[in-house]
Amino acid sequence: MTISSLKYGTQSDNLLTVVQAHGGTVTISGSYVIHTFTSSGTFIPKRNLDLVDYLIVGGGGAGGGGTSADVKGGGGAGGVRSTVSSTGGGGSLEAQLSLLANTEYRVVVGAGGLASSNIGANGSDSSFAGIISFGGGGGSPSVLNANSGGSGGGCGYSGGAPGTGTVGQGNQGAGGSGANYGTAGGGGGAGAAGTAGGSTTGGNGGAGVSNSISGSSVNYGGGGGGSVGYIGTTVGTGGTGGGGNGGSNSSVATSGTANTGGGGGGGSQNSGYRAGGSGGSGIVIIRYLM
Repeated sequence: MTISSLKYGTQSDNLLTVVQAHGGTVTISGSYVIHTFTSSGTFIPKRNLDLVDYLIVGGGGAGGGGTSADVKGGGGAGGVRSTVSSTGGGGSLEAQLSLLANTEYRVVVGAGGLASSNIGANGSDSSFAGIISFGGGGGSPSVLNANSGGSGGGCGYSGGAPGTGTVGQGNQGAGGSGANYGTAGGGGGAGAAGTAGGSTTGGNGGAGVSNSISGSSVNYGGGGGGSVGYIGTTVGTGGTGGGGNGGSNSSVATSGTANTGGGGGGGSQNSGYRAGGSGGSGIVIIRYLM
């Protein structure tokens, strides 16, 4: 039985005796009750709950942008921590939780970082029951260092360093390549590091990870792609899991997908296309046995 898009406050609790907590959007898949939070809220068990699973994804970092006439790196993905299927950064699965009846557990869903006039803003952290997944690091123009975070941001073709990821949450970003404002590196993803820019090709964002806590397999935490300049031919693509594509001198960078923690693509050097993509917001999913 599956109950789609049920929110408390719209139907009385006695319609769903198997649902043993308040909060989020509730679905039932197989033997599990699933509470999905796409924005911040509270989770309140009606009884003591054991063996509680979760997925917590931080907001993705924005790609580099601004007025400088060079290429910019992709944003890093938000950190991914989970008890089910996979977690980010090559880490082991997290331990399940035991939660107390009638206790209010705050759920925070991190916003994606906003593109700025320089280094992209980091995504905001997501959290539940004291467990935090960090927001992704913002990508940067050349010369400047990209930001670190859940996964690190990528950077431009020379001088700067890519951002680092957090162990058990994500991976590092990558640098660019080439002279004359060539290419930028991709942001790190939850499942893999970003790739470096080539002589004419922007670096791809690192891949995210697949997670089935919702009842179906969904990718989260893809890094943003790096941009290309006048000598570039192919922009870096966003990593699977919501990463945005990098920009070129004739195309705008794209933002990370909402509620995936994907990083935004890096902006290019042409004055009309220098804006980086914003990061995608995070998500928190909680499930327990009926």
